[in-house]
Amino acid sequence: MRRGLVLGKFLPYHAGHAHLIRTARAQVDELVVLVCSLESEPIPGQARFGWVSASHPDCRIVHVSEEVPQAPEEHPDFWPIWTDLIERYAGPVDIVFTSEAYGDTLARCLGGRHISVDPGRLTFPVSGTAIRNDPLANWEYIPAVVRPSYAHRVALLGAESTGKTTLAIRLAETFSTTWVPEFGRAYCEQRDALELTLDDFDVIARGQIEAEDAAARLANRVLLCDTDVRTTATWSDLVRGTRSEWLARTAAVREYSHVILMADDVPWVDDGTRVLRDRRAQHTALLEAELRSSQQPFTRVGGGFEERFEQAAAVVGRVLRTPVKPRFE
Repeated sequence: MRRGLVLGKFLPYHAGHAHLIRTARAQVDELVVLVCSLESEPIPGQARFGWVSASHPDCRIVHVSEEVPQAPEEHPDFWPIWTDLIERYAGPVDIVFTSEAYGDTLARCLGGRHISVDPGRLTFPVSGTAIRNDPLANWEYIPAVVRPSYAHRVALLGAESTGKTTLAIRLAETFSTTWVPEFGRAYCEQRDALELTLDDFDVIARGQIEAEDAAARLANRVLLCDTDVRTTATWSDLVRGTRSEWLARTAAVREYSHVILMADDVPWVDDGTRVLRDRRAQHTALLEAELRSSQQPFTRVGGGFEERFEQAAAVVGRVLRTPVKPRFE
């Protein structure tokens, strides 16, 4: 049986890494991929391990978090240290696959041979450094599994019948991206919204978070979110007079690149699920207080629906011109 080895930091995992691993896997019976991380690095090692594991289920992925020297000049026993580490985590290796100059030396130390894969980065002209410096400019090289960490997220919040869904759909079309529907709307189709329990609101919030994180894989640089957990939390406040401890904690820490808060100065329309017609102003005030208390940047938009769209599109455009704050959850 021929065993191959790929090792790297995957800071972050990108299309070039995927090409290297796929090329290596096709030439061996077993491919071991070592995801090597240090505590001081800007992306948690567990996140990187998760990305590579999810992307290559036909390989043996191993997370190595030992604090070892990273270059020969850092330690006189650099190569023996790494040879020992690889033997412990990967076992005997027949072929080492890299795109790096150190590949020949490493393979020699392991008693195997080296196959260099696209050392000039011609197939995928990208690096982890380039992505960390400007993920939006290198979006095409970021795999779907990694995109949730680098996509801007803009949430549209507001009371009932303020045009959130219509606006989310139109913004997604304008910016060629995807949007996340309101989980609570579907959840309440077979339930009385005024009889929801605290457990129901927790289910709605978790469903919204899961739907958002799944949709972020399909986003084109920015994800539009029709409501968020703050809406669920304030909705719970209105209906039940309180919220669960879990929902309170989650609403306080959920972050977005920006929030668009819809004014309630448009007519209320009954769609069969809306029940808070006379409490829209109260809900809007609760949402604004929630945003301010968590120091979440937001912009309030109002007026007619066309006016709202123009204001919101300008906000999203500004967001796309600002650096992304990566999220590794």
